[in-house]
Amino acid sequence: MVYNPISVTELNKYIKQKFEDDEYFANVLIEGEISNYKRHYTGHLYFTLKDDKSLIKCIMFKTYTGYLDFEPQDGMKVIILGSVSVFERDGTYQLYAKAIKPLGKMGDLRAAYEELKKKLEKEGLFDESHKKKIPMYPKAIGVLTSNTGAVIRDIINVSTRRNPNVVIKLFPVPVQGEGAAEKIAKGIAFMNQAKLVDVLIIARGGGSLEDLWPFNEEIVARAIYNSELPIISAVGHETDFTISDFVADLRAPTPSAAAELAVPDIKELKQKLLLYQNRFKQALTRKLELMRLRYEKCMKSRAFTGALQKINEQYIYVDMKIKIMENAILQKLQKSKADFQKLVVQLDTLSPLKTLARGYGIIYKNEKRVNKVKDLKPQDEITIRLQDGNANAVIK
Repeated sequence: MVYNPISVTELNKYIKQKFEDDEYFANVLIEGEISNYKRHYTGHLYFTLKDDKSLIKCIMFKTYTGYLDFEPQDGMKVIILGSVSVFERDGTYQLYAKAIKPLGKMGDLRAAYEELKKKLEKEGLFDESHKKKIPMYPKAIGVLTSNTGAVIRDIINVSTRRNPNVVIKLFPVPVQGEGAAEKIAKGIAFMNQAKLVDVLIIARGGGSLEDLWPFNEEIVARAIYNSELPIISAVGHETDFTISDFVADLRAPTPSAAAELAVPDIKELKQKLLLYQNRFKQALTRKLELMRLRYEKCMKSRAFTGALQKINEQYIYVDMKIKIMENAILQKLQKSKADFQKLVVQLDTLSPLKTLARGYGIIYKNEKRVNKVKDLKPQDEITIRLQDGNANAVIK
């Protein structure tokens, strides 16, 4: 009995072709919950879409991720438009997402976020012209965040390590939940009225869109915009962007990074000052050495001052003679040019072309010029040369 087996690759190719031949799999609209979400360094998104009984692997290529107006997260319920196909190497089928839309409360929050963002951007709250500069060497830094948790500890640790003399003033506020936005706005207003600090940091750790929502409310955005104190926004993780980030004078990816942006490193500053001091000393030393060498050279050359004076006078005399010679040559050239032009005019006056220009003509017979009437006979063919060309004629 003869067997004709196929390879695994051929089988996977066959199955993939079946998927691609079925139009239903070209555009599938599917609903589920995101899990195992990962954003690859290439920009592609890898995750699993599941319900209570099953799951499917999903990928969204970088080509489509640029159209997303939110960052997908584990546990988020979404609806996805995509195509289903087989990944030949692993022999698995997966969903290739083209568009993702959040569902439920998360979707409503995302819509409200985009609506408020467009509104405030249109009003100019995000314009760079309204951004205030962060002071280079602040003495006191205000922090609006929860009085418990890692955020305030990270800010204190980073700030005191970079500058032990800086003063951290905490204004505790709730960073999530109902009423948090109003209290954050009041905290910003209080710090501005009291003028106890040079710069403000508004911070909290990462979380879902719902957790970060107080920093997406209009009351907080306008409080930041109206603040006379410069404000650094450090809300969420590096990939999280809130309305506060867009309105603030500076956005930091993390609370620790906000502390680094607000507080200069004293050790680094001291090293720079020492470097500049050494450069100044070296430059001053080189300048003094150069001045000393010039002085010594000047003292040595005093004995030859008289001889140099005579040489310089001879240089001046030679320059004068050269100038006289140049003027004489120039005059000779000008006279020769005038004489030449005069001869050209005379020659032009004698030119037969000038005669032709005045209306005369020259008669040729058999390519010979005719000067007398007796040289012409009836029926002779002649050529008359005029100013603008030749004309043929016959003698009668």
